[in-house]
Amino acid sequence: MQPLAGESVVVIGSGFGGLSSACYLADAGADVRVVEKNEQLGGRASVLERDGFRFDMGPSWYLMPDVFERFFADFDRTPTDYYDLEHLDPHYRIFFKESSELDSVDPASEHHSSVHGDRVDITPDLERTKEIFEEYEAGAGETLERYLEKSRENYEVGMEHFVYEDRPRLRDYLDLDVARNARGLSLIGSMQGHVEDYFDHPRLQQIMQYTLVFLGGSPSNTPALYNLMSHVDFNLGVWYPEGGIGSVVDAIVDLGTELGVEYEIGRPVTEIKGREGAFLLETPDGPIEADLVVSNADYAHTEQELLPSPGQSYDADYWESRTYAPSAFLLYLGVEGTVGELAHHTLVLPSDWDRHFDQIFEDPQWPDDPAYYVCAPSETDETVAPEGHSALFVLVPIAPGLEDDTGTRDQYRDVVLDDLARHTGTDLRDRIVLEERFCVSDFASRYNSYDGTALGLAHTLRQTALFRPPHRSKGVDGLYHVGGDTTPGIGMPMCLISGELTASKVLEDHA
Repeated sequence: MQPLAGESVVVIGSGFGGLSSACYLADAGADVRVVEKNEQLGGRASVLERDGFRFDMGPSWYLMPDVFERFFADFDRTPTDYYDLEHLDPHYRIFFKESSELDSVDPASEHHSSVHGDRVDITPDLERTKEIFEEYEAGAGETLERYLEKSRENYEVGMEHFVYEDRPRLRDYLDLDVARNARGLSLIGSMQGHVEDYFDHPRLQQIMQYTLVFLGGSPSNTPALYNLMSHVDFNLGVWYPEGGIGSVVDAIVDLGTELGVEYEIGRPVTEIKGREGAFLLETPDGPIEADLVVSNADYAHTEQELLPSPGQSYDADYWESRTYAPSAFLLYLGVEGTVGELAHHTLVLPSDWDRHFDQIFEDPQWPDDPAYYVCAPSETDETVAPEGHSALFVLVPIAPGLEDDTGTRDQYRDVVLDDLARHTGTDLRDRIVLEERFCVSDFASRYNSYDGTALGLAHTLRQTALFRPPHRSKGVDGLYHVGGDTTPGIGMPMCLISGELTASKVLEDHA
């Protein structure tokens, strides 16, 4: 007999964490129903389709393919049963804005552009990448190899013993096994200090730190442990699932359907009520009954808006005191013709990117010299745009909670497109045939995210591992949480694992 046979579970929200937990719980025999407030499944991994253009609205980097392989293997399947992957080359392109006096690359080297500043392609060829590093700083090629070896060690040990194995209490860390596995991990200090121990050139430091945007942090507030992301980047590679990230959402939904999960869209849950050992979930279309509830809605929203105060684990002061990942200003653009110098993934970084991080975390304001990301999937996938056109989006990380009225969006849109033309040589301004925008207030309204954060709780030292909110509700028996605010944290792979960890808590309590 299956361990959860006869139990009914409602999963609120259909992000990667909710979809993952639904699969594990259904596989354990539960009757699982996923209810989603928006018009499509996927949570922040929504898809925007307009006039023949298709955009991934949220995550667009397919990293850590081993996590997806492990997830599908848990159900005797593989990712290729559902979608094909293409290894991107280059992984991504970086445009550094105006070169400073600190830059000393050879003007004849192929990654240098005297017109638009430095341009670097990070490719699957590690030896070529080492040569690029060497051009910036003598000895940096071999240093990169040493850095990546440490990153690989942190990744392998960290994933096995501290990511897939949840440790929600302090006492879970106070044993010899944990101490032995943690030996040598980069646990102390910030990413800024860790990278500075290896590289002097500011451009190289930026290359090694850009992955922090996936964790919602800055070099100064993210623990050095997350140097493991460089193993993800340089060694495991950057991939593209055919059809975009939306096809990965479809794959997990299809898997869930095969396991017996039911899905309902356009039905927001407005209140969670306990009822004689079970739950009654209020919705505009009438109540839903369940024995158990897993909330993939943002943790703060679940606590502050869906639960009565006696059932809340944290008060308003707790949520106000947290450090949140950035929000984002997004432009989804359909343009005539090609996108010139842009790669599938392109980063545009200022000389002083510390100022941009300060304008997110220290002195919140619209960045005056932004660092930003451009995704042009039409460079890889011709199906995402009509013939003769390109699809892309531009993402500028900004502080959550900023005012984003129409006038501000209009003004900043011009700032970004001007900057893109100036520093990459790709001028889109006269070729745009479709334009949609998404910003702070949209994250708040569409995803119920606190202050319009795009990702949730940042990965600061005080918000990592056991310092993130737990999967089990402290105030309500039978209520569980899943997603980026819980362990192991932010990002599609981490949310997939979060679904497994949450399901394991349900099984421990109710199997």
